[in-house]
Amino acid sequence: MARTNTRFVEAYNELLNLCDQLEVGAYLPSENALSAQLGVSRTVIRSALTRLDDCSIIALDGREKILKRHSNVEDRLEGPPVLLGIEELESRFLDWVLRMDVPPGTVLNVAQLSKDFSVATHTLQEFFSSLSRFGIVVRRPRGGWVLLGFTKNYAVELSDFRTVLELNSVRHLAALPLDHEIWARLDSLEQEHLDLLQRIDKDFHDFSPLDEKFHAVINSVVVNRFVKEFQKIISLVFHYHFQWNKTHERERNEDAIREHLALIEALRSRDADKAEAAARRHLATSKQTLLSSLETNSHAT
Repeated sequence: MARTNTRFVEAYNELLNLCDQLEVGAYLPSENALSAQLGVSRTVIRSALTRLDDCSIIALDGREKILKRHSNVEDRLEGPPVLLGIEELESRFLDWVLRMDVPPGTVLNVAQLSKDFSVATHTLQEFFSSLSRFGIVVRRPRGGWVLLGFTKNYAVELSDFRTVLELNSVRHLAALPLDHEIWARLDSLEQEHLDLLQRIDKDFHDFSPLDEKFHAVINSVVVNRFVKEFQKIISLVFHYHFQWNKTHERERNEDAIREHLALIEALRSRDADKAEAAARRHLATSKQTLLSSLETNSHAT
């Protein structure tokens, strides 16, 4: 139904454009010609023409369609809201949980959240089902969902598991040959970090997407569908908690940049132990940042 309505709205507005190009009293092309020109069915064209007739923009007389007047702003139709997909929903949902301080145990109203997030109900159900695998939400016995939230224990477990995955990636990366494309990507990342470091006083907010990109590149060397799925949720949780926690944000981001640069240097040495040590230092800092952000939230117990 939504797709059909979208086609109708687009076709109707395109017909208005066509009418505005003609002189009043001119005849519109045939339904077949309009269907071919706008790329929609004759049924959609016929419905749009009927509305034009009802609005006295054209006069339908058998197969003839005569332009009576040009359109105005009020004649235009607005299409249905564009619905979010899963990827956009992930960001919107976590942002809502963190910024609105939604407590664990909150019953998630699917119908209301579907409207709030501009997402189809079935997409939201699918999204909650995926989150349930990571213990963020749980299905209620009689239907519906409950938010378990991001507690201190959850943060500790997630951080510890992140360390296991990322240290594995670091050891893989350090052993890659010098002609591997990852080294060029690290060179580019290093320059991005150095550039941001030069303007950190005013652009420290730019670190969050760079941090996400950095860890994605590090972890990209391990091709494993299960690891990839867990890394995705880890990235989302860390990314949004870091945005949420504004305490000493500039200093914290500068320190993280320097830790990233130290890890890049250690990786270039191709000394796996040195690289792992640098990675452990940075991951420990990230863990503490996550825990600190939760300490400001009275629900994180």
